[in-house]
Amino acid sequence: MPIFRFLMLFLFVLCISCNQKKQPKKTTQALTNQDNNIPEDGPPGMVWIPTGQFTMGALPSDPYARIDEKPAHQVALSGFWIDAKEVTNAEFKKFIEATNYITTAEQKPDWEELKKQVPPDTPKPHDSLLVAASMVFTPVETDNLFDWSQWWSWVKGANWKHPQGPKSSIVDKQDHPVVQVSWDDALAYLKWAGKRLPTDAEWEFAARGGLQNNLYPWGNNSNIIAHGNTWQGTFPLYNSLKDGYFNTAPVGSYKPNGYGLYDMAGNVWEWTSDWYNAKYYQESANKGIITNPKGANTPFDPQQPNVPQRIMRGGSFLCNNSYCSSYRASARMHTSPDTSQDHVGFRGVMTQEQWQVIKKQGKSN
Repeated sequence: MPIFRFLMLFLFVLCISCNQKKQPKKTTQALTNQDNNIPEDGPPGMVWIPTGQFTMGALPSDPYARIDEKPAHQVALSGFWIDAKEVTNAEFKKFIEATNYITTAEQKPDWEELKKQVPPDTPKPHDSLLVAASMVFTPVETDNLFDWSQWWSWVKGANWKHPQGPKSSIVDKQDHPVVQVSWDDALAYLKWAGKRLPTDAEWEFAARGGLQNNLYPWGNNSNIIAHGNTWQGTFPLYNSLKDGYFNTAPVGSYKPNGYGLYDMAGNVWEWTSDWYNAKYYQESANKGIITNPKGANTPFDPQQPNVPQRIMRGGSFLCNNSYCSSYRASARMHTSPDTSQDHVGFRGVMTQEQWQVIKKQGKSN
């Protein structure tokens, strides 16, 4: 089992911070070189993203960009299908009932596996921590937005059925995005559904909604409340609920982007298939136009060099102007594949060829 769950037991660390500055004025341009021939039929609930080329990553003028969003580089992608909405609790429940799958958060951490990933002298955690549990956001009053552990709690019994702990439920949240799912959980569901995770490049291309040089999935207008579920108020203590929700919102509650995709900003972070490598964008910028990239061959985070991590996209209901601008189209986050939290979910993609095979076999879920 990867090291990150072990680290979370002690540090309760996940989320990103960045400084907020005045919104830039930019010109939004339509993408070029697109193949607009939409297949005659496709998988239900999915949207066709046409073949195209785009600038991946943040522009030099983007004041919100972090170092791992630069330099921007050119990417060309073949057309693909992507879920219009994030995978819901109801959809994930069907998978569980059909397969009896047990998610990462429902499994007790194995110290014998964990200690293979940590320094030799690392002491064994107390047995009270080595339980089936997951990370849950807890409001707290603080002036220190760099100490993420303040608002994350390791909660026994927190999982996809009980996102905030044993006393919570999804009974009335069947149309909300499933959360508390690890990368491994997402992969298992999508394999069952005949889909796969989007690559980092596919996710950003789809999120841009057919636009180029746009700061957000819908353009450059900073009115996030119309387009996504984020934190309204003073993070991490007070949420005014101006957008109607404290944590997740039903999928599709806000305006879609230009491709008809919902919640590409806010609501929950979404897993992608790519390894995170802090050097990847720099290496990519020297290769000209990259076609259908699959991301870095090996993971590397200089801050946690022993922890292999996957990339997440889209921000979540915790994003706030005073703390996190990760609902931008180029924003990225990264964490261990076995991480699960109450603001992490996913959506799937497939090619037209994959859809034809599934349709022929009659296996569509």
